[in-house]
Amino acid sequence: MDAEKRPSWENPTQFVLACVSYAVGLGNVWRFPYLCQQHGGGGFLIPYFLMLFLEGVPLFYLELAIGQKMRLGSIGAWTAISPYLGGVGLASVVTSLYLCLYYNIINAWSFWYLFHSFQSVLPWAECPINSNRTGPIEECEKATPTQYFFYRETLGISSSIEENGGIHTGQALCLLLAWMITYMFIVQGVKSTGKVVYFTATFPYVVLFIYLIRGFTLHGAINGIKYMFTPKMEQLANPTTWINAATQIFFSLGLGFGSLIAFASYNQYNNNFERQAIIVSLINSGTSIFACTVTFAIYGFKATFNYETCLERIRLVLLNAFNLAEDSITMDNVSEWIEKLNTSHPEQFAELNLEKCNLTAELDTAVEGTGLAFIVYSEAIKNMPLPQLWSVLYFFMLLLLGMGSMLGNVTAIITPLRDFKLVSHMSNELLNGLVCLLCMLVGLGFTTTSGNYWFTMFNDYGATFSLLFIVLIEVITVSYIYGIKRFEKDIEDMLGHRPNWYWKIMWGFVSPLLLMALFIFYIVNYIQGGTPTYQAWNKETGKSEVTEYPVFGQLFIGLLLVSSVSCVPLTALYVYCRRRTHGSHHNRQRTVSTVSA
Repeated sequence: MDAEKRPSWENPTQFVLACVSYAVGLGNVWRFPYLCQQHGGGGFLIPYFLMLFLEGVPLFYLELAIGQKMRLGSIGAWTAISPYLGGVGLASVVTSLYLCLYYNIINAWSFWYLFHSFQSVLPWAECPINSNRTGPIEECEKATPTQYFFYRETLGISSSIEENGGIHTGQALCLLLAWMITYMFIVQGVKSTGKVVYFTATFPYVVLFIYLIRGFTLHGAINGIKYMFTPKMEQLANPTTWINAATQIFFSLGLGFGSLIAFASYNQYNNNFERQAIIVSLINSGTSIFACTVTFAIYGFKATFNYETCLERIRLVLLNAFNLAEDSITMDNVSEWIEKLNTSHPEQFAELNLEKCNLTAELDTAVEGTGLAFIVYSEAIKNMPLPQLWSVLYFFMLLLLGMGSMLGNVTAIITPLRDFKLVSHMSNELLNGLVCLLCMLVGLGFTTTSGNYWFTMFNDYGATFSLLFIVLIEVITVSYIYGIKRFEKDIEDMLGHRPNWYWKIMWGFVSPLLLMALFIFYIVNYIQGGTPTYQAWNKETGKSEVTEYPVFGQLFIGLLLVSSVSCVPLTALYVYCRRRTHGSHHNRQRTVSTVSA
């Protein structure tokens, strides 16, 4: 598409909001709190912000500059720099395609929970009755009502990835709805996306703020807040803490997918992307801390509720076992009575086999990903006053965060395709519709009984390795193939000034070294990890159990890891062979012409 005919954002605000809507996603709500919990609470913020300025902001700036300068999608932009590097953009498109295939299933789950929130009693608040009508379902009693609802009602999950059943009709319909809304958001390209982002980028903050106020008023919320901001400085000596901080920054900003290049390609040529890169990066990280505070307030409430429920059970056992007066043991003195009765009646006390109640242990229970978003939050919500209201607000917020990210994911596929002459004559409605339809049809596989295991596989292996490789090639290309000086002149042409020493040092040395370290760490960690595993749901025990992937699963993981990365060398090889063939053909034509003469 000619640069003159290329559509553009109506104003810079639309572009900033599109970047914010894309970058601020589900990872801010569930991954960042988990990492804080794992790596020293407030102490984790030190490596996190260091990595933001050493890696995140410079690479974000670089991708925006490339997109705005070339005014092309990822494939066209890198091909314009060098035909041999077209595979970098192709690898980004393949990675974004993988993400699109499974990411919208999270939005389908959000729809499912949202629709089920409009009930007098939330369906995950208590166990359903068994077929004999004699009591709760045994599997639910062994697990918890929230776990049972997620694994059995929402997913209809099988016992392993090898056991596959039919499509979950409810989930399939929710997935169809998620893709229909995604299509409506992008149907006219940046014209429709630019209007949608006003809502998808701002409303989640309204919900988070409401939840922040509500969270701070919950009993025990202060326990979670203290836990979050109490730094465990010894974690700074753990290399994994720094690796996870760098990785979180990297993926939270959405680097390497081609979405940022695609968004920036619709900018005016002289748009001030330098300021926008800093603004969006700071908003993204600030949102992570904001969402983390909300999460830990809710988490503190849940942990305190579980702890006090445990103490109440012990209190009742002691009252009944020792025939004590009802008001003799209270929640405040139950620990003293345990010690007293253990001393005075050791044999009788030992026979009780009392459970251990520990608030710190409850807070230490780290939950990541879907477990935090759909199980822990659901469990906390059901114990709040007016749980239906808080459930609707929460899952509507999750839906908007997911949809905002989907806008960037789909744009990363459509924009490079639009640059090809083969599809440039197709209308936006048709091309965008075909991409959405293809992704939805393949995505139906995630709604089967074993679909969640495939979802986990894509989530764990579909992007991490390839994105590290893609962005490493990007920064090396700009710094050492295209050249820093040439890149400086391009930026000066767009902004009216050259980038300062900070940007040049980051692009030339710090960011490439950090990315190489992350890339090597990932490979070593993968090799040392042995056979890849996943969490399989055991119906008998009502718990998830670590299970090794079967051979076909391991082969598919290998395919996911290699397929996108291989685009880079294969495209370079194709261009080289084609040029040699054309060169030989041209030489033969010259020889024939000379002989004829």
